Amino acid sequence: MTAQLPYPPLDPTDKNGFSYETVLKRWPIIITGVIDELHQQCHNLSLELQKGAGPRDILEAKIKEALAIVNEISKLKYEMARDRPLNPVPEDGEPYSDLYNKELESLAGEAKNTWFTAPWLYAECYLYRLLRSYLAQTQHWKDFDPFLAQKIRTFKHSYNSILQLATSMHELEADKEILVSDDKLEVFFRQMIQMSLWGNATDLSLLTHLSVTDIERLQAVGKEAQAARHEFILKDDQDAVWNHFKSLKKARVDIILDNSGFELFTDLVFADFLVTYTPHVDKVIFHPKMFPWFVSDVTPPDFAQSFELLLDPAFFDSVSEDQSNNRQHLIAMVNRWKGYVESGVFVLSVALESRFGEDTHDIADFWTSPYPYWNMESLAPELFGRLKTSDLVIFKGDLNYRKLTGDLKWPAWTPFAEALRGLAGSFPILSLRTNKADVVVGVDRAVAEELDAKSGNKWRVDGSYALISFLGRTTDT
Repeated sequence: MTAQLPYPPLDPTDKNGFSYETVLKRWPIIITGVIDELHQQCHNLSLELQKGAGPRDILEAKIKEALAIVNEISKLKYEMARDRPLNPVPEDGEPYSDLYNKELESLAGEAKNTWFTAPWLYAECYLYRLLRSYLAQTQHWKDFDPFLAQKIRTFKHSYNSILQLATSMHELEADKEILVSDDKLEVFFRQMIQMSLWGNATDLSLLTHLSVTDIERLQAVGKEAQAARHEFILKDDQDAVWNHFKSLKKARVDIILDNSGFELFTDLVFADFLVTYTPHVDKVIFHPKMFPWFVSDVTPPDFAQSFELLLDPAFFDSVSEDQSNNRQHLIAMVNRWKGYVESGVFVLSVALESRFGEDTHDIADFWTSPYPYWNMESLAPELFGRLKTSDLVIFKGDLNYRKLTGDLKWPAWTPFAEALRGLAGSFPILSLRTNKADVVVGVDRAVAEELDAKSGNKWRVDGSYALISFLGRTTDT
């Protein structure tokens, strides 16, 4: 597996690396959470049985299947803690089990097929594919998302930030005439990129109040703010992104989604800005995962449900009287998004009603493969062909970054284009990533070495630092 790679993959054999801590601590916690959720589901079903609230045979069958899944996951947790070999993914009728198992055979040949020796990227993808397989093989749990309750709880805590962004967009609507010139539009565009970049940090002030009278001050403050943040944005390609963006006309943007909940909300705000307030974009395609993945990644049901939750006054905690106007701004904005979905301005790459594990015929399956994105052309030619016609492909978050770069032990000063390998230049790529894993590229060598000396790998994994990485198209479409 590693013979043809320029650097070895990150793996848990380095006890100082984040991958070792992941296998030792983080994965067992995640697995325990799934077990707890299934036990809660069984408890609820038992209450329904006691009340006679449904067909007894179906309720009993659901409980029996759930307990069987718990048993399988418990064995998985036991084997992980003892560094046992990874077992083949069952042939469950869903995509890529054969690819996972082919790679597993290769790792076995290298004696790297146990939980603490397998490449981190492969093993983490394998874990979620295996959890999916346990559910896919059942009659009653095929459509169950074991992370949904956690995703919804987190989303509920984001209300103040959601209202703040909705009001900022409302104010932008009132003052949209200020966007007619590129120099003013550029300020807003940069604000939106940074809002999307830090979209999973709900305690940040994401957008400044924007008005006609503020614009001159904002241009200065915006530059000052970006300068102040530069120590945290270790690679900042905003100039290159803007130069590419301002040349576009009636363009299509693709967003490879990361987390559901608040981050998806910020992605929708960014997309709304692009199509509503700029002359450069008239369509945005959102790319989800096809089954519950890395706990919080967006699935088709998550995407569809987000609109319903945002419009439901009972979902969030009670709105205070002084937030009633903000609430109306949110409703207006989300209804605009619904209109965009209906008219094809906002498009999910797969059908909104898609079910977990559904074969998307090469459109979305690749996102849940164990392979780096430089394998896209050979493994997912239909998806690759579609992205080649995009005017800008935005990859959100940490896992997408790990897959863009192969999760290899690149020196931190490796050029972004080099780390993309065969994908480089295929289509315009913008990666917005807060650092939550070891792999980092495109950082000035002196800066990287200074941070390593100060904090070891902490700056690579704790989410304090970020990378805005852009590479344009260099091949013909």
